[in-house]
Amino acid sequence: QVHLVESGGGSVQAGGSLTLSCAVSGYIVTANYFCMGWFRQAPGKEREGVAVVYNLGANTYYAASVEGRFTIFQDNAKNTVSLQMNSAKPEDTGMYYCAAGMGCWDPRSRLAAEKYNYWGQGTQVTVSS
Repeated sequence: QVHLVESGGGSVQAGGSLTLSCAVSGYIVTANYFCMGWFRQAPGKEREGVAVVYNLGANTYYAASVEGRFTIFQDNAKNTVSLQMNSAKPEDTGMYYCAAGMGCWDPRSRLAAEKYNYWGQGTQVTVSS
């Protein structure tokens, strides 16, 4: 059973940076079977895909809203997946979730939440203006 635990959330001012981390157990990220992604959900809104990493970290894909500001990467030695958030905006506020699934293997569903089977409990990010 894949178990995901997020950390690193908190409050940051607009323009600031934050790094989220996802500790993975029950699965070795170098197995290159699951895609590892980050999703977020703001109050009253649907969960949306933010970024995904696959192919042993060689490939990444981002939502248009975060491309150029966020970086997803995996640490194979630590078996973690992280999200570096730079130039944060108030609209980045929400609960951030780490997820594992098969979404990235289909270009049409790389960030589709329904393609991800395993989820962490989430970590809250608040960006103030």
